[in-house]
Amino acid sequence: MKVTVVGAGAVGASCAEYIAIKNFASEVVILDIKEGYAEGKAMDLMQTASLNNFDTKITGSTSDYSKTANSDICVITSGIPRKPGMTREELIGINAGIVKSVSSSLVEHSPNTIIIVVSNPMDTMTYLVHKTIDLPKNKIIGMGGALDSARFKYRLAEALEAPISDVDGMVIGGHSDKGMVPLTSHATRNSIKVSEFLSEDRLNQVKEDTKVGGATLTKLLGTSAWYAPGAAVSGLVQAIACDQKKIFPCSTMLEGEYGLSDLCIGVPVVLGRNGIEKIVDVPLSEAEKQHMAESADGVKKTNGLLEL
Repeated sequence: MKVTVVGAGAVGASCAEYIAIKNFASEVVILDIKEGYAEGKAMDLMQTASLNNFDTKITGSTSDYSKTANSDICVITSGIPRKPGMTREELIGINAGIVKSVSSSLVEHSPNTIIIVVSNPMDTMTYLVHKTIDLPKNKIIGMGGALDSARFKYRLAEALEAPISDVDGMVIGGHSDKGMVPLTSHATRNSIKVSEFLSEDRLNQVKEDTKVGGATLTKLLGTSAWYAPGAAVSGLVQAIACDQKKIFPCSTMLEGEYGLSDLCIGVPVVLGRNGIEKIVDVPLSEAEKQHMAESADGVKKTNGLLEL
C-alpha cells in the first residue's frame, strides 16, 4: 500500500506521521515545491521509526511526481493555510490553481488512485477535482466532516464532563464556520441521547463552539491547526487501505441524495477499498434539513467563484 501526501507543511507532515505510525502502509511519499523541505521532513520522520516501532518507509521529493507513481491513495494538503481573520472561502483564488495542477499530476502517474482533498475551501476544492480530473466519483473524497466530527465530540465530552470514548456524534454539511451541521439530534453518550444530559442552551453552545472550531485554533495558533486534521486524514486513509467499511462524514459529489445535486458537501459515507462505497441516508430534524439547505447554498456560492 503506497500513499502520497502532497504538501510537507504542518498538516501534510502530521498526515504522513500518523499514517506511518499506524503501520498499515508500506510506503508514504511526501511531495512539496520547496527545495529539500519534503526530503527533510521524511528524513526526520524516518528517524522516529525505531522509537515509534513502525516499518513504513517514508520518502520525500521536491516536485518530482514520478516518485508518486502507482500510489493507491493520494492526499492533497497543498495550498496556503488560513491566517487569523481569514475565511476558508478567501483562499479559493490561490488554492484552486494549486489543487488543479496537483491533482492532474497525481492522476497522470497514478491513474487508479483515490484522492483525498484537504486543501481549503475543502468542499469547493473537492468539487474542482471532480470537474477537472477523470476519476470515478467514489474515488474523490473531501476530508472535512471527519475533522469537524472529532471537534464536535471533543466539545460534547467537555460539556458532558465525560470521557470522549463515551461520546458519539457527527457533523455534516459544508466545511465552513457557517456551513457545518452538527447533528445534536443523533449525538449520544453510550447510546443515550445527549439531550438527556444537556439543556437545549448548552447543546446550542456545543454546536456553536464546534462550528468555529477551526477559527478558534487559527486565532490561538496564528495559522491552521494540524494535529487533528492529520489524524482525521489518517483515519480515512486507514479505512480505505484496510477495507474497514467505516462510516465517516466526507465531502462527496451528490446526485440527488439529501435532495441535493451537482455539489460536494459532507454526508455520512461508508469507506472501503474502493473509496466511497455507499452514501448513508440519515434522517434529519426539520431544523437540520433547513441548516443543510442553507449550507448547500453557501457551498454553491463558493463554487461559483471557480474558473472551470
